[in-house]
Amino acid sequence: MRRVAIGDLVAGLREIPDAEFVCDTVYEYLGANPVNVDTVSRYLHWSDKHYTRNLIYKDERFEMMAICWKSGQVSQIHNHSSQRCWMTVPIGKLRGQNFAVVESDESRNYCKLRETDTFDLSDCLAAKVELEEPIHQILNLPDFNEDAVSIHIYSKPFDTCKCYCSEKHEVWDVSLKYTSVDGKLCEGVVL
Repeated sequence: MRRVAIGDLVAGLREIPDAEFVCDTVYEYLGANPVNVDTVSRYLHWSDKHYTRNLIYKDERFEMMAICWKSGQVSQIHNHSSQRCWMTVPIGKLRGQNFAVVESDESRNYCKLRETDTFDLSDCLAAKVELEEPIHQILNLPDFNEDAVSIHIYSKPFDTCKCYCSEKHEVWDVSLKYTSVDGKLCEGVVL
């Protein structure tokens, strides 16, 4: 299968008209244009402490980042602030776990969740986060026994999201930060 340079992937996404920049169109584009891993290497920064968020491209309509996962690293359960999300995994393997809200009272930071479906991603398969069920978690399970990289596209860019603790039925707001921008570590970042 033909692999595309990350810059060509960005250029192709930019060419999609606003009215067509929706879940299925971007999902199909991402699936039809697997990433050439060699063209992403300058954006990859790793930490033994936590996964890293490495910004590749950002404009008013979407942002793209490479997220680097050491074996065993997982995200918190989170949403995407009512924004669309697509991802592909050109290196390694990741599992996604979706959740549904059973009961919620944000005035007291309470949210009870239940697990729904799971999905595994590898070999540049594309995935999308549906707005109808946006709460999920991404896991690089120790059983996978390898590091992984996921390429995420968010439309529109956002800098806060909600995180959830399923054991304590809690929800809270989190500010999001980049580890690197355009391949350069952000000020104050220690890996």
